[in-house]
Parts: sequence; structure tokens; C-alpha cells
Amino acid sequence: MSHVITINADVSHGTINRNIYGHFSEHLGRCIYEGIWVGEDSKIPNTEGIRNDVLEALKKLKIPVLRWPGGCFADEYHWKDGIGPRENRKRMINTHWGGVVENNHFGTHEFMRLCELLECEPYISGNVGSGTVQEMSEWVEYMTFDGVSPMAEWRKENGREKPWKLKYFGVGNENWGCGGNMRPEYYADLYRQYQTYVRNYGENKLYKIACGPNVDDYRWMETVMREAHPFMDAISLHYYTIPGEFWTGKGPATGFTEQEWFTTMKKALYMDELITRHSAIMDQYDPNKRIGLIVDEWGTWYDVEPGTNPGFLYQQNTIRDALVAGLTLNIFHEHNDRVVMANIAQIVNVLQSVILTEGEKMLLTPTYHVFNMYKVHQDAERLDTHISGSEYEMDGDKIPQVSVSASKDAEGKIHVSLCNVSHDSQADVSVALRGLGGPIFKIKAEQLAADSLDAHNTFEAPDALTPSTFSAYEVEEGVLHAKLAPMSVTVFEITAG
Repeated sequence: MSHVITINADVSHGTINRNIYGHFSEHLGRCIYEGIWVGEDSKIPNTEGIRNDVLEALKKLKIPVLRWPGGCFADEYHWKDGIGPRENRKRMINTHWGGVVENNHFGTHEFMRLCELLECEPYISGNVGSGTVQEMSEWVEYMTFDGVSPMAEWRKENGREKPWKLKYFGVGNENWGCGGNMRPEYYADLYRQYQTYVRNYGENKLYKIACGPNVDDYRWMETVMREAHPFMDAISLHYYTIPGEFWTGKGPATGFTEQEWFTTMKKALYMDELITRHSAIMDQYDPNKRIGLIVDEWGTWYDVEPGTNPGFLYQQNTIRDALVAGLTLNIFHEHNDRVVMANIAQIVNVLQSVILTEGEKMLLTPTYHVFNMYKVHQDAERLDTHISGSEYEMDGDKIPQVSVSASKDAEGKIHVSLCNVSHDSQADVSVALRGLGGPIFKIKAEQLAADSLDAHNTFEAPDALTPSTFSAYEVEEGVLHAKLAPMSVTVFEITAG
């Protein structure tokens, strides 16, 4: 199957915001406890309680931003329970996720320290669903105020003299559902009230994020934008790729059929329509695109692994997830005029994770490898790209077989990311690079591909599926011809002479 791609290297469509490569960590299952936090007394090597192997793997990804403490957990999280001496912190039942005891050992100080170690921006989700205006206001003051006040003094007593720098703050999470089952009219008014008291202290300037819609709830987007757009810097969107039905059976993470593979790819591509239609609503109230769209929960969601706590949302991660990640990131790139951040759910041991752990063991998932291959696009200029070619067909249904995105980094290197979503057909692509300013000087390429639909890494074979150098290409008269393997993600680095 042949595909013709044209990349105009001298036509830029703005910067791909590095925050599109953001992550999400919730007090859910083994994401925080064991996945990130093991405590200073753990036999697992750690830095101030944060496990070193996970820390090093995440630093390699150049994670730009990390969202916390939820998710649904955010709207039942009371931040004052998670500060001070750990032995004195309040214990509670995590009613949303698994009915387990939450000991609050990982709180504000621990999260902000994690972000310092990762050299990433913290993104805090505030509690609108079960919290108060005062509680949210005091949390911001505790974290960011460098003056004389009860909250600032309390922070100092708890070991942090200087305030933290905090930019991203979400006023509520999923308030249409687990965050209070609110109507958009009611939430819009609550947002206006709460954000009034989410104040800027000193030089710290907050970027306020409103709770946006679930999937295709265009009425929610229209209502909240109409009523509250002057008071927000961004609004969120949540969409999960689920091959089955949410309540009756999402489908297994491994051992799935070719039809489930196809359905997953098609549903991943739906992200493009969602962003397009929600952006059109935003354009009515914000034609200059001052307000960002933040897809702060996305990724695949399957049935949990057999024998695990259903409230822990632990699932295996395969080449299918790698393709969903590549497709989705390419879509985010193409909407870089509106999409300013995204946060895949979730970072360790939950849903579409980049890392899985089991005790002291750790593995990198296929999704991790895609994020690592794609990190070259962070803060790069998106290049004008056009594609035509064959479609991937199953039972009379069709989707594009190949997805592409291209960017130019600060050094002038061009990176082209390509996804071949077909489970059984090679993709022959011809890439014409125009406006290079010279002939192609050097090419490097890497590919993640598999021989089976559910190829994945295990703790017994953690490197079963890893990227490898890709060489099935040639250059003729300035055109790059490549043969992309079925079920593959490929990234080219092209340097002009």
C-alpha cells in the first residue's frame, strides 16, 4: 500500500507545546504508593521516599508537567490531611478506587519534591466537589505565598521555607460526574466563584484551568465557555479510547482480536473530531485563541488484569497502546494552535502507563518507548505536512492507514513521526521534503514494531518489545522512500546539508 507525503520544511504552523507530553498521577491503585512513593525506609532504592528507578526512567522522557492528585480523587482530597509529620496524618478510605486505606504519606510537600526531582511543572487539581472556597484559597496561599500569614508560617513549620513556584491549577475535576454530578450552568457559576480566590501571590502567576467536557458533551463546553471564559486561561477535555463498552466490558488488554485492534485505532482517531468540534465552540467566545484546550485525561482503558483489584485499573500495555499513543500525539501536534497541554492517564501502574512495577521490579512499556521516541517534537516548530494514500479496511469500515507529523527543532533538524496502524500490511511511503535549503545530508531512524497484536513486555522479559534502528529506506532525488512494518511507530531524524 503506497502513501505520498509532502513536507514543506520552510512553512511553519507554530510551536508544538512541550506540555502536550504531560502525565497524570492519581491516588489510584499502585500509581502513587509503590509506583512512585515507597518511603525512606523502603529496601527499594529511593530518594526521599521516591523510588530511584522510576525517577530515572521518567527523567529520561523529559516529562514537562505532572498532574496530581486526581482525577476523581481530587474532589474528595483535603490537602491539610497530607502535610506535617507523616505519623500524624489522617488515614482515610479511598472510596473511589478500591476501598483501600489512604494514609496521606504522599502529600503536597512530597509531590512538589517529586516535580523538583523530575524538573517538571506541577499541575494541581483543586477540590470543588467536596471542598470549600476557603480550603482551595488556603492551599494556594500555603504553596505560593512568601509573606506573613498563617498558611505561610505553617508551610515553614513543615520544613519548606520558601514558597514553591506553581503555574498550573485546575478548579475542579470531572464536575459533570464524580466531581459533583453538576449541570454546566451550576459549575460555571461555581468556577467563577472559586477562581476568584485562587490568587496570585508575589511573582507567582497562576494559569487557571476550568473543568471542561466529557468526550462529546458540546453543551457543557458551550455553556462553560459562554458563562466563564473571561475568568479562565484554559479548559479541559477528557476522552479515553475504549474498544468495548464502558460499563459492560471494555475488552481485554491482551488476547484481543483483529477486530478489536481495528476498533481501537478508529476510536483513537476520534480525538481529532473531538478537538475540532470543541475548538469551534471555543472560537465563538475566544477567536484569538487566548484560552488553551488541555486534554488532561486520555489513553486506553481496558478491563483490569485478571485477579487484580478492579478498583486499581491495572492493565498490561502492548504494541496496540504504542500505536494509540503515536496517533494521539500526532493529532495533538496538528491542533497545536489550541491544544497547549495533555496528560496521559496514568503515569505508573494505572491504565495506559509508561511504567509498570511489581515490588522492586520495574519495566518500560511500549507507550514509554513512543514517548521517548517522540520527545524530539517538544517545543519544535510544526511543519506543513500533507498525506494521501491507501486506507486500512476491515468489514467494510475504513480509516487512514498512516498517520504523520513533522517538526523542526531549534538546531534545524527535522523529525518525522509515522504510525502504520494496519495489523497485517506494510506501508510504502514516499516523503518529499521541500524547502530544506539544501540536499538531505544525514538520516537516522528508529522503529517500534511487533509480530503479534498484543506483543508486550513482562517482568520476566522486560525488553521483549523495544525500539530498534530502522534501515528499510532509501533516498532518490530528494525523496525518502520507506517501507513501514505493520503495527509500527517510526521516527526519522533528517538533517539538511
